[in-house]
Amino acid sequence: MEVGTGNFISNILKRKNSSEIIETSSNAEIKKTLGLFNLVMLGVGAIFGAGLYTIIGVATAGSGATLGAGPAVCISMFIAVIASVFSALCYCELATMIPVAGSAYIYTYATLGEFVAWLVGWLLILEYIIGSIAGAIAWNGYLFQFLKGFDKYLPHYITNPPIWLITDYNTLMKQSADVINSVPHIFNIPFSINLPAILFVILMVWCITRGTKESTMVTTIMVGVKICIALIFIFTGIFYVRPENWVPFAPNGFSGIAMGAFTIFFAYVGFDAIATVSEECKKPKRDVPLAIILSLVICTIVYIAVALVLTGVMPLNEINIEAPIAYALHYIGQSKIAGLVSLGALAAMTSVNLVMTIGGSRILYAMSRDNFLPPYFKFLSKRTNTPNRITWVIGLVIIIGILTTDLTIAAELCNLGTFFSLIIICMAIPILRKTEPDIKRSFKVPLSPLIPILGVLICLGLCIQSFLSGSKSTPIFIGYMVVGIVFYFAYSYRKIRQSENNDKEQNS
Repeated sequence: MEVGTGNFISNILKRKNSSEIIETSSNAEIKKTLGLFNLVMLGVGAIFGAGLYTIIGVATAGSGATLGAGPAVCISMFIAVIASVFSALCYCELATMIPVAGSAYIYTYATLGEFVAWLVGWLLILEYIIGSIAGAIAWNGYLFQFLKGFDKYLPHYITNPPIWLITDYNTLMKQSADVINSVPHIFNIPFSINLPAILFVILMVWCITRGTKESTMVTTIMVGVKICIALIFIFTGIFYVRPENWVPFAPNGFSGIAMGAFTIFFAYVGFDAIATVSEECKKPKRDVPLAIILSLVICTIVYIAVALVLTGVMPLNEINIEAPIAYALHYIGQSKIAGLVSLGALAAMTSVNLVMTIGGSRILYAMSRDNFLPPYFKFLSKRTNTPNRITWVIGLVIIIGILTTDLTIAAELCNLGTFFSLIIICMAIPILRKTEPDIKRSFKVPLSPLIPILGVLICLGLCIQSFLSGSKSTPIFIGYMVVGIVFYFAYSYRKIRQSENNDKEQNS
């Protein structure tokens, strides 16, 4: 840690030297087990999930205060991809410079100082945990789309269970008064619990605590399944495309396209999860940037093809926002294939939640190691040398979120957290080029500082669009950030100063 002047301002701006960060990482006991193939599967597993199978419906048709892009969602995807690529290039350079656990959080610590690093870490926690909540809710929706195909073979209470057993509280309260009155009440409050999603999270966390290598093996299987299923949808639906369904192409104009880009960006959230496991890679400086780029390329090609088919096979007002892909196949009379798509969606959501939870646990591990969080979070399992304790804590938080949050708000919160962290990442590139020009970079962002600046402007513009739209997620996001700032000054700032004083006493 750089020596400061001892006053408040210098402390919150204090940076970690990148060589010191790498040295701290090298002394850790976390295992290096991941290769390029594992990283690409993690990246595709994190990106290719709820965004494609669920959020594409919201981005296209809209939901509540959220405007839809209509068939112009393809343009929205293009804008989201550009924002992703600019940010991903910046991630690639930073990952080759500082290949340690912590991703954007640790990169920020090396460039913009302690307080901003805390804010980025706090935002990343939001991204990964809320992303897992959204994935679990979407998984639940497709589970029952899949089970409906077995109505003749399974009991009715399995294929069509009571709504209060498969729905979060917010979604229940959007139902009719008759539905709300029909569910159990506790102290006159309607009771609702998304039981399948909760059981799914418990199983997922158990799988992760078996070890990172084992988790990526499960993810690899899921990635293969969901890519095959997406291709089945594309090559089935393409024969039912009617060009008149693409008119009007942009029913809500540029505002709809911009809001669609903000919403559909959720479909690209996850490429940064590759950087969070840099410390567990065998050759991070080569494999991490290559895996990020390959993951985005693979997912983008599939996304655009799916969007064109989805908006071409049915009118905009018929698109289902909860399970749009499966519903589209039902719409064109391909119910059996719809069941297969639901199976692919289950695989997609499973892999996303695995990777998101792994990423979140590594962020908390890195922050605890730097004394931002209690030492409880940096405990490593003796059997697997992975942060299992914090993984179970994250699982508990996800379950709480499943009980209280609906899919649209979860996706918007995840996007806001991601955009603000990406803005800081893009800003870090020109700063590090000036402050630490001698560090070896096996990958450099081309046309710097132009590309980092464009990354900042696009991400900031999409955030502003969300705020102007009056989204319900905005006040929740602001409240979350206020809590984070209070926690930093009430706990983290004092804990870090105590650690510095202890180090001085030991060295004196």
